[in-house]
Amino acid sequence: MSYFAHETAVIDAGCQIGEGSKIWHFSHLMPGCTLGKACNIGQNVVISPEVVLGNNVKVQNNVSIYTGVICEDDVFLGPSMVFTNVMNPRSAVNRRDSYLRTHVGRGASIGANATIVCGHDIGAFAFIGAGAVVTKHVPAYALVVGNPARQMGWMSEFGHRLQFDTDGRATCPESGQQYQLSNGLVNRIDE
Repeated sequence: MSYFAHETAVIDAGCQIGEGSKIWHFSHLMPGCTLGKACNIGQNVVISPEVVLGNNVKVQNNVSIYTGVICEDDVFLGPSMVFTNVMNPRSAVNRRDSYLRTHVGRGASIGANATIVCGHDIGAFAFIGAGAVVTKHVPAYALVVGNPARQMGWMSEFGHRLQFDTDGRATCPESGQQYQLSNGLVNRIDE
């Protein structure tokens, strides 16, 4: 076995688990889910069928990742954050054929107790604040907070708030990476 699973974890047949991944206490991986390499699945996590997690995804305690969710590499899912997969759930109505997809881009972070309403994508390196309720698409590098979530600024790939000058340029104080804000979107400048 090229991954670690705590003895209380339940891993159903048909899961694909990448080398070096760790699955902790009382977590449940359901048939047909896929974890990349070096993922860390915290305590009491449920990963439903057809969920795909890229490499180095960190899932904190008490997170349920429902069918329809795809997370690219280096995504961080904070404690007790929530994904939904049906827009209008009813106990007496089976809507398994109505699951909406949610795509979380590379390097995005979703804070503790945030809710991501299904069908809304999170861009690469976006930062979703703790407790936010996301009800629309979030662009790459965006910082969103509140209920409903509203954009408050932009974040670097290292997780620092970006301050843009009059030319629309910003520099991450930790990495020195430079970014350009143009037409309401941020891109990293590779020089």
